[in-house]
Amino acid sequence: MLTNQKPESKLIHPLARFVTVEAIAFVLKLNPQDIYRIDCWRYVIHVVGKGISTFVSYADIPPIVGVEPPTAADINCWRKRWKKNKFKAPDFWVGFYAQKFKQASYLKNLYAWGELVGIIKFGLSPAAVEWLRSVYIKEKAYSLQSF
Repeated sequence: MLTNQKPESKLIHPLARFVTVEAIAFVLKLNPQDIYRIDCWRYVIHVVGKGISTFVSYADIPPIVGVEPPTAADINCWRKRWKKNKFKAPDFWVGFYAQKFKQASYLKNLYAWGELVGIIKFGLSPAAVEWLRSVYIKEKAYSLQSF
């Protein structure tokens, strides 16, 4: 359940559009079923689940397909968060996108995820980009064989 602490408040963080139960579960290494509540507050995400009550930064959540693509302001937000990590995205982003490539049920959906990774690849290591490219190619070949 995605909720706002104050429904009348319209000052939710711009990166809140990327918050999904699946993304939060991936970040926290939980099963999505173990998450009871996600509150999108102005500066932080509060997650309550089975044996857990924690806060997550919006900048830790990977962008997703189906909402407005990342903007320059989003990229600046991520770069500020990633300063201590030499301006690189958290390692779990790579696993998240590999999972999304594998879950893509249609070629069009796979392309959309590939385009998104193309936008945010500046935050990934060259080795991570190459690995994601190989996963993408493998999934694309598998999708084409299904026809």
